[in-house]
Amino acid sequence: MKLHGKAVVITGASLGFGRAIAAACIANGAHILLCARGKESLERTREELGRQAKPGQKVLSLAADVCRREEVEQLIAEALRRLGRIDGLVNNAGVYGPIGLVEDVAWEDWVQAIQTNLMGTVAPCREILPLFRKQGRGKIVNVSGGGATAPLPRFSAYSASKAAVVRFTETLAHETLGTGIDVNAIAPGALNTRLLDQVLSAGSQQVGKEFYERAMEQKGKGGTPPEKGAALCVFLLSEQSDGISGRLLSAVWDPWETLSDRRTALQRSDVYTLRRIVPKDRGLDWDKR
Repeated sequence: MKLHGKAVVITGASLGFGRAIAAACIANGAHILLCARGKESLERTREELGRQAKPGQKVLSLAADVCRREEVEQLIAEALRRLGRIDGLVNNAGVYGPIGLVEDVAWEDWVQAIQTNLMGTVAPCREILPLFRKQGRGKIVNVSGGGATAPLPRFSAYSASKAAVVRFTETLAHETLGTGIDVNAIAPGALNTRLLDQVLSAGSQQVGKEFYERAMEQKGKGGTPPEKGAALCVFLLSEQSDGISGRLLSAVWDPWETLSDRRTALQRSDVYTLRRIVPKDRGLDWDKR
């Protein structure tokens, strides 16, 4: 019960990974407010997850588009009113966006993907930060992914926006240093969600032969269990992760369960951050003159 009595707002929570995060938060004792654009699927998820809650545990929902500032303002205000407090925010809402060469995809679709993935992360953070600063603590978890750390041909809007989410996370961690607010990003692994179905539906010609074959293999093997990433979210929302901020953590590859024991060393390093590689990092002496 790492989140006993805590109140958490989760965006993109009606399906897939967002739903898994919500279920993990409930299992760990949190009161939650689920947010997504689709009212029907959101209400269905709220009802189903509500049956997992213990007596007195709140499982609420509110439909909102995180790209619209006025709806984000209402989301946070309503969450505070109905939950009585907010201790954590998980920004999970995201899309792949247009698939194809950047010069071939529709410009409007490219821009919309940036709006959803980046602005839809920044806007809830902006709205909740005054509350977190006032109460002297708060947890923010931004869902990024592998597209942030390596080139992802034919998914340029997705990869650019997810890399921007990580740099925004690092920047926000510096802006909130010493306030009791922790801000982190996570990569949940290769999940078998509707995004994977979108890739398979697009076909190898549109997404590229190599990426399509990897997607087919992932589909066959089942992908990464969403519970792994959800467990990482719970850790970062809990007091166990106090003082860990400004990091991009992989649910699959990083030993995040032990980071509370390595807090001081982590704070003094740039481990789990995005940095430019220079020649000396690769044993090259190009900088000598």
